[in-house]
Amino acid sequence: MSSLSALALLPIIAAFPEARDLSCGDLPVILRMMTAGHYATEAVAAKVEARSVEQFIEVLDPSKTLLLKEDVTRLRGALPGIFAGLRKEDCSLLDRAGQLVIARTKADLAYVRGLVAKKGFKLDETVELVLDPDKRGYPKTEAERLERLRALVHFQLSNYLMTKVDFETAKKRVVHRYELAVKRTSERRSPQELPGAFAAAFARGLDPHTAYFSPEVLANFQIAMRLSLEGIGAVLRTRDGFTLIQEIVPGGQADKQNILRTKDKIIAVAQEGEEAVQVIDMDLNDVVKMIRGKKGTKVTLTVLRDGPPAKTFEVTIVRDKIDVKEQAAKIDYETRTVGDKTYTIGVIDLPSFYGSRDGRTSYGDVKRLVLEAKKKGVDGIVLDLSRNGGGLLEDAVLITGLFIQTGAVVATRDGEGDVEILKDEDDAIDWNGPLLVMISPASASASEILAGALKAYDRAIVAGGAHTFGKGTVQKLNPLPAGLGAIKVTTGMFFVPSGESTQRVGVTSHIQVPSILDAYRTGEKDLDYALPAESTPQFRSRRANANNPRLRYTPVETSQIRALAERSSERVKSDKILLEVKKELAENDESSVVKLSELRAKAKDSDDADEEQATKTFEKRQEAFLDEGVNILADYIHRYR
Repeated sequence: MSSLSALALLPIIAAFPEARDLSCGDLPVILRMMTAGHYATEAVAAKVEARSVEQFIEVLDPSKTLLLKEDVTRLRGALPGIFAGLRKEDCSLLDRAGQLVIARTKADLAYVRGLVAKKGFKLDETVELVLDPDKRGYPKTEAERLERLRALVHFQLSNYLMTKVDFETAKKRVVHRYELAVKRTSERRSPQELPGAFAAAFARGLDPHTAYFSPEVLANFQIAMRLSLEGIGAVLRTRDGFTLIQEIVPGGQADKQNILRTKDKIIAVAQEGEEAVQVIDMDLNDVVKMIRGKKGTKVTLTVLRDGPPAKTFEVTIVRDKIDVKEQAAKIDYETRTVGDKTYTIGVIDLPSFYGSRDGRTSYGDVKRLVLEAKKKGVDGIVLDLSRNGGGLLEDAVLITGLFIQTGAVVATRDGEGDVEILKDEDDAIDWNGPLLVMISPASASASEILAGALKAYDRAIVAGGAHTFGKGTVQKLNPLPAGLGAIKVTTGMFFVPSGESTQRVGVTSHIQVPSILDAYRTGEKDLDYALPAESTPQFRSRRANANNPRLRYTPVETSQIRALAERSSERVKSDKILLEVKKELAENDESSVVKLSELRAKAKDSDDADEEQATKTFEKRQEAFLDEGVNILADYIHRYR
């Protein structure tokens, strides 16, 4: 019997003592709860121990600057013993690992103090920093580790100098950064905190969306889910020691300012009137607390954007709550002349599937806009989901129902193999005319269900990025006893009516249109331990299309798609903006090396006007992307309707 199986036999504790940190004795219960409810327990059971060890090492040293290669080898050999130790409430292996990284951060502080105090010390602009830890790996020797630390110190000094401070002040701030790192690491890697860190690592070993939330992290999660966080309006995540912009929330301040992009790295945070604090290698929860603040106050972020060439810049954002009105669906009307005829197209922008306390929903808004467009006599509708990161699944089902008569929209299968099908029960078809859905890699979760269902029923042309994000799993949040936080566990998988899951692969486009969003989004397939795609018997409903000729929609045919794609490709060849996007996508690859000389030269040459121009360029590219979707639909109407 494996040690993980042995854990599964331990009884669940009926109640925890109140208000305390997660202890070593709690871990067997937490791990059992995660595995018992997980969708793919049998498939991942044999792998999760090794995976959780890897994830724990990642937690200890995400940027691969503290541990040597031989340290990692020893940890990989020793840490699996933690599972046997848990039965005796023995977490000494975790404690020893924590003490190792605490000792290294103290050694780093001593090294940095000595480095900047050297006579004649100055900024070395020849320094090159490999950003991706996987590409540089763990250092083999202490000398190699310290050389990397030296490069990082010069990178940090450069960042401070670009904020217009003098060199002596910059040196003091760098030293203070490492003093804070010692304090923070000593707290976060203490015996009291390590059980929670291991629970989080174990969760990530199951799949990217299973998670352990400490009480503090749970509070942040619940605030974010309510969209009432007073901050910048962005979803953050941590990767390789950097805090990354994962998603720009529609209606938030970052969305309104339109400067930040997904994949941007936040390397420093400054409160209004205060010095910037560098946040590389800082726990995500600490970074979130720094960025959050009262409505109306300002926060300045120092951002590193990968190239080529890489560049750093500052952006100041006035904190505010998410404006649901800004999130709401909107419609614009476009006209296109094809041959000797002019067509009117209604373009509905749906940035999320939302619901508010006053009863306003994305379904209600989209239904109203569809009926408005119908009353105006439009020839076709474009539904833009290219920035839609998901939201309320029920609304995705109801919105699908606006375009079909009735029938199955999505199926959910749990770990026991039981399938639940969500259906559109409304016999009405609010719009049976030509329909096109725009997608991108930023289209995720519920938006993938909507696009996938319309595609499965041949109800719409799907155009845009090669595919959507690919999140096809279901999670359930389970509170833990006595204020210990919660666990979020993957409990099921989504399937569209064709029987395909959207997991990893997403929904693919009928017709690809160059989208700048392709360069800014990491898909599900890029996440560690993402579950594989599965399939189920198709469950298309015969009543999706109406029998009444007046209410029927005309199914999109494969031969039509091929012809439309060829003509779209020809248009793109003559569209200067889309050609630029296509070229940039072909060349785009996250720069693995940052050259200090290039960063500083870029910073000297750039100003607010550059960022304003970059924003305008981004907006023009998005507009060209959407315009081509309108062109495709107008072409379809002209030739086939």
